[in-house]
Amino acid sequence: MINVGIIGGSGYTAGELIRILMYHPNVNIDFVYSTTNAGKPLSVAHHDLLGDIEMDFTDAINPDVNVLFLCLGHGKSISFLQKNKFAGHTKIIDLGNDFRLTEDSNFDGKQFVYGLPELNKTAIKKANYIANPGCFATAIQLALLPLAKNQLLENDIHINATTGSTGAGVSPSETTHFSWRSNNMSHYKAFDHQHLGEINQSVNQLQAAYSNELLFIPNRGDFARGIFATLYTTVEDSFDEIVAKYEDFYKNEPFVTVTTTNINMKQVVQTNKCIISLTKKGNRILITSIIDNLTKGASGQAIQNMNLMFGLPETIGLHLKPSGF
Repeated sequence: MINVGIIGGSGYTAGELIRILMYHPNVNIDFVYSTTNAGKPLSVAHHDLLGDIEMDFTDAINPDVNVLFLCLGHGKSISFLQKNKFAGHTKIIDLGNDFRLTEDSNFDGKQFVYGLPELNKTAIKKANYIANPGCFATAIQLALLPLAKNQLLENDIHINATTGSTGAGVSPSETTHFSWRSNNMSHYKAFDHQHLGEINQSVNQLQAAYSNELLFIPNRGDFARGIFATLYTTVEDSFDEIVAKYEDFYKNEPFVTVTTTNINMKQVVQTNKCIISLTKKGNRILITSIIDNLTKGASGQAIQNMNLMFGLPETIGLHLKPSGF
């Protein structure tokens, strides 16, 4: 059994980790760390766990766990690891943004691998430390990687993506308050979202010469979970050629489905799936990419990475079906 520790246990991504890991056949949840809820049942913060797991939050860590999931706010993983030491064999998966960029990937002698399995699977299998991708970054990268792999990106890419309120974290704010979010929509950080760095990095990993702009408009949606992203750019290849390249790129990727039909977000919510829909008019290709921001965009992908790191089938524990109604 893989003994697991979870840090930052009262947040949404930790709750999603617990929901999936408690039924993972190869995992034992050793501890869930939360200084604010220490001694209280997990169900105090994660009401969906009531009756499913009898376990309390703790403010003590076991430094000898096999794998540690860091579910802390962005910028807080470094300070936690500076204050808390773990065994040399402990693998670490950081769900924050501290180690995602190449220039930040080496910390205290630990080399963090960027954990997008569809891009870096071989490296992930050999890694001890993983920087889990951001949620928007996951949806957008999966939409673009086949084009980058085939050196087909030659112009600016226009991106419009809408995320659910859970993407903002569990701490309440003005823009997550129900009376503000309900029946409402807005954009934020237009052209300057923090995930652009990792998206550009991955695109350049496959197409080093690409230097045009990613024109990204992130939106807040009137729903709790999911990301619906649309991207368009100009590509000269025929539609059939483009579809074939996407299908070939993802032929061995169990969580990515390519289609030419219209898609909707309910097809992926509460799963580790990404569905990519393609359409073309003239020389303009439209790519729609949908994921659950908490699962494939965070905790599910982190478990997929854990499976790969421990030599398990990457789908184990992640056979999750959406509800279409």
